[in-house]
Amino acid sequence: MAVSAYHSTRFSARNSPKLSASTQPIPGLPAVSSALFDHFRKLIYIETGIWLGNSKTALLCGRLSRRLRALGMDTLADYYSLVSDPEQQQERALMIEAITTNETHFFRENVHFTFLAQSIFPIWRRQAEAGRRPRRIRIWSAGCSSGEEPYSLAMMLAKSFPPAEGWETRILATDISRRMLATAREGVYDISKSRAIPPEFLHRYMLKGSASRKGNMKVAREIQQLVDFHFLNLNCRPYPISEPFDAVFCRNVLIYFDPASKNRVVEGLLEHLSPSGLLFSGHAESLCGVNSRLLPILPTIYALREKDSIALELRTNSSF
Repeated sequence: MAVSAYHSTRFSARNSPKLSASTQPIPGLPAVSSALFDHFRKLIYIETGIWLGNSKTALLCGRLSRRLRALGMDTLADYYSLVSDPEQQQERALMIEAITTNETHFFRENVHFTFLAQSIFPIWRRQAEAGRRPRRIRIWSAGCSSGEEPYSLAMMLAKSFPPAEGWETRILATDISRRMLATAREGVYDISKSRAIPPEFLHRYMLKGSASRKGNMKVAREIQQLVDFHFLNLNCRPYPISEPFDAVFCRNVLIYFDPASKNRVVEGLLEHLSPSGLLFSGHAESLCGVNSRLLPILPTIYALREKDSIALELRTNSSF
């Protein structure tokens, strides 16, 4: 993409199916028997840890019908014979691409970003000034989809912890969808998504498309450079990650796992969380009782039960 298609200046303030549980044929969708649905469900579970309930029959048929058309196949039985072949790793990856949901937007569930800015960032700054932590921040966006979450975090870090003050900030963004990762790396979005971005960040960190790119916006290079996008299947441990994170965002991802898979994924996430770090989950995802190491701070925000837990400092400073 030609960068020249975007204004070098920032935005101005002025421009700112219901699922069926039936296994009967659904009009317009390929038919699937209960037995075949169960075969697909088990295969998808083995590959990803995602468990499709019985109500997801229409979703499976609808999403996989795209692969049938692409391959010129007539039935889901034929497609299962193909995708269950151990040699068909690429097609299994495309199947996972088809059935996963990739809904997100900038600054989604804004309470988390507000909590970071008002309660956590001041603590990190005080700790650095007192020599209790390096001027280095690492955040992991697990299940980053098309990139809006890690870019939202990057904007906040760029503003609050600038390199000019000696800060080094990085965000690891991972997802199981290579198609979504390609979109995220490009950093180009429909301009309608600008409505979710606070004006101070929109004007400073987003470039408005012009000419052939009119109607789009692009994340500024200084923000893109803070984010590293990589493929990662949360169901496959150990994760190829070497350093601990100050915060892990895994939001609206765990709802797709059954209890056993959720427990495994959460344990994997905690293996890479700093003792003083925080774990953020989605508003529909309660982790209470999932792992005894987790200490609820606020709904969907958790610290670790460690001697260096940030929870003590939060209470001491009456930050929540």
